This record gives sequence, structure tokens and C-alpha cells, in this order.
Amino acid sequence: MGKIKLDEIDHQILDMLIDNTRIPFTDIAKKLLISAGTVHVRVKKMEESGIIKGSSLMLDYKKLGYSFIAYVGVYLNNTSQTKFVLERINEIAFVTVAHITTGKFNIFCKIRARSTEHAKEVIFMLDDIEGVYRTETMISLEESINDKKRLMHSIFNDM
Repeated sequence: MGKIKLDEIDHQILDMLIDNTRIPFTDIAKKLLISAGTVHVRVKKMEESGIIKGSSLMLDYKKLGYSFIAYVGVYLNNTSQTKFVLERINEIAFVTVAHITTGKFNIFCKIRARSTEHAKEVIFMLDDIEGVYRTETMISLEESINDKKRLMHSIFNDM
């Protein structure tokens, strides 16, 4: 599939949707001085082309009591166990992200926990998975950068 062409209006629509996925199309239309129908058609086009994949809800995990974040590198006994191990990792709700990686780790995970004690329990769950040789954990002290817009603007500038 070829690269999809987006114009400045598409960029502005995406910009607003990244800030708030629930913003009404009528509000976007008013800000961009276009019709709500135009916004709808453009968003639909971007959905059909796969540029927009659903929408997401951001939770404040601190307010829910899950402010502890750690990253866990998983070493496997054998890379052929990757699929099996990922299936087991997927059963642990506190693992919110997992990547198959090259380099030091076979799998790299992000976990959210209530406390260091809870994180320890989650890490032990990972360690107990058949095929896991060992894990290495890094504790996040602070999420300093989490900005989807910077990458989007850089991509737009390359188009």
C-alpha cells in the first residue's frame, strides 16, 4: 500500500483529535472554518486508509492508585518460546505493553502497579512463566516526555 497523502486540513483535524478524541466534529469544523460534513468525510477517509485506528481513552492511573511504573526486560531460555511466553504475559493485566526486541532482552514490558510490593509480585509472575530465564527491571522515576504530537508534526513536515 502506498503512502497516503494528507493536506494541512487533515493535519489540523488530527492535531485536534490527538488532544481530545471526543471533540465533536462540529467543534473542529468551527475552528477550521469548514463544514462538519467535510470533517466527517476526511476522518472517515483516514479511518478507511488505516491512518486513524480507533480512538483511545486516557486514564489518570495515579488517581486510580497505579502510579508505580517499571520496565522489565525478559530473557528467554530459547527464542522459540517467544509466542508461548507472550501469551502468558498477556494474562497478567498489570503488564500494559510488551515488545519483542533485539539486543539484550527477548521481550521488553511496561508494568503498572500500586506499590513496590505489588510490582515485585508482578515481576515474580513474569519470572514464573515457563521459558523465562530471568528478568531485569528498571523503575520509572518520572514520565518526562509523552508527546504524540511532536512525532506527528515531524511526519507531516516530511510529507
